[in-house]
Amino acid sequence: MAQQTWFITGVSSGFGRELTEQLLQRGDKVVGTVRDTGKIKDLVEAYPQTFFARILDVTDVAAIRALIDAVFADIGRVDVVVSNAGYGLFGAAEELSDSEIDTIIATNLTGSIQLFRAVIPHLRAQGGGRIIQLSSYGGQVAFPGNSLYHATKWGIEGFAESVAQEVAAFGIGVTIVEPGGARTEFRYGSAKVANLMSIYDNTPTHAFLKMLDPGNGLAAGDPTRMATRIIESIEIEPAPLRMVLGSQALQSTIDTLKKRIAGFEVQTELAASTDFPLNE
Repeated sequence: MAQQTWFITGVSSGFGRELTEQLLQRGDKVVGTVRDTGKIKDLVEAYPQTFFARILDVTDVAAIRALIDAVFADIGRVDVVVSNAGYGLFGAAEELSDSEIDTIIATNLTGSIQLFRAVIPHLRAQGGGRIIQLSSYGGQVAFPGNSLYHATKWGIEGFAESVAQEVAAFGIGVTIVEPGGARTEFRYGSAKVANLMSIYDNTPTHAFLKMLDPGNGLAAGDPTRMATRIIESIEIEPAPLRMVLGSQALQSTIDTLKKRIAGFEVQTELAASTDFPLNE
């Protein structure tokens, strides 16, 4: 396989780190963004010719545009762009602060939207490429205590699905990756928890606290295998719009969508009752 160049946001941990390690090991080039280069010093030293670390806070829209322009100018063709930077925020809607809400939207949703907008002109100019958006099966399934996380993932999935149709004519493929629970820092280190209110104790809303404690059992998802499947997906043509990773995540998604469809199907008469009569 010919050497390819990847641009990946958030490579200091989790899927970003796993993808980067696998890609470098197989001989690809990676431009990886972080907020703290200290966390990837080992990669910088081990792969001086193929790993290029760049500082980026994805909440800084101007910085996203400047960095993307610079990367394409300096490196040339970028084959795959991975929008990975993001985090989880847990707590009931009323437990979350205004700043917590603003920050997760700026990171998970607006940051990803602006990354798409920055790279699309360059991908068009080079004649194509692939964009991979890391989402979650939480982009299809909703649980209590996760409202703002779901808001960002449902939002970016709608955005990415629309953009996929806009850019297909230019040879640009878009894939939304929906992992289930995995043994990464997302769950066991980087997750943010609101200032919790005791009124929600002993309700489903605070069930996430058990999930965040590794003492209650680890997630089934293997980040190494998941990253491998993501890398393999770029060889699939046309680009798969969605990839669900994890058997539990897939079953939960299927069950949820079946219930959603059933709820729509019983509304046939209701929906029709709001139409103008034929010929009117």
